[in-house]
Amino acid sequence: MQQPVLWEDIRSLARALLAHPEPRRAALCRQILQGAARARRQAQATGRCHPRWGDGSLDRAARCYPLAPEPFPGDRDYAHCLRVALAAAARARK
Repeated sequence: MQQPVLWEDIRSLARALLAHPEPRRAALCRQILQGAARARRQAQATGRCHPRWGDGSLDRAARCYPLAPEPFPGDRDYAHCLRVALAAAARARK
């Protein structure tokens, strides 16, 4: 069973992306999603959190990386990162 994606998951993922240069963001987003999935599988199999990726949430996986301070939602670069995070989370849930 997948965990629900919470607003905090999306915000943390977007802030992790924002903390890195634009050319690195797509690869970083994939790494975070894969890490969260790996942690989720481990938690389901063992009942324990993954030592690096945590409990399987996107929030915990994103926090393995530096997070940019959260700007106002109208910030153009942050808005782009929010869109990337939402799209990635939607694709991962399919």
